[in-house]
Amino acid sequence: MTSNIYNFTRNQKDFSAIPDEAEKVAKYTDLSPKESMRLRLLAEELICMMPNLVSYGGGKFWIESSGRDYELHLDVKANIPELIDEEKLLSVSSDGRNAAAKGIIGKICAAIDEMMRVSNALPVDQSMNMYGMTAYGDYSDWSLCLYRDMLTQEYNGERHDEFAEDWDELEKSIIANIADDVKVWIRGEKIEITVFKRFK
Repeated sequence: MTSNIYNFTRNQKDFSAIPDEAEKVAKYTDLSPKESMRLRLLAEELICMMPNLVSYGGGKFWIESSGRDYELHLDVKANIPELIDEEKLLSVSSDGRNAAAKGIIGKICAAIDEMMRVSNALPVDQSMNMYGMTAYGDYSDWSLCLYRDMLTQEYNGERHDEFAEDWDELEKSIIANIADDVKVWIRGEKIEITVFKRFK
């Protein structure tokens, strides 16, 4: 099934309809109270990304389910000429970027910012650790599973101390502990985020 589509606008502030839609889907598909809470928590985690996303433009949110598999979707249409005029994509403050990239949600938002730079042939922040990201011209993607795998190798290897804080963030993250994966795609001016969850 596909839920109702929730449309949001650029620089919008209220996103309470997103977790509300998750609750409706959970009820319609007969999820248990515990499963319903987890689906709502994933929707609430997406809200944490919204201030960064709506600075790029408006878009839509919806949920798809098939059996026990659920996908939470966010699509944003970025207004690139306007963003470049505002110098959002041209700003390369390492201190500001690193401060914003705390926690898994912060790292996802930072990955989106860097992928938008790559997609639009703009300077990137060389200080950022972009584990989990791949880029090909105006197409880029990021995966939480790939990020987790690469971080695990570093944390369990010779760079343990260097990646201890990142590992701690991953261990404590709600979205990293509940979701099976989070994937981000950027194709030109379109940003797509999908959270995958299979209830056993």
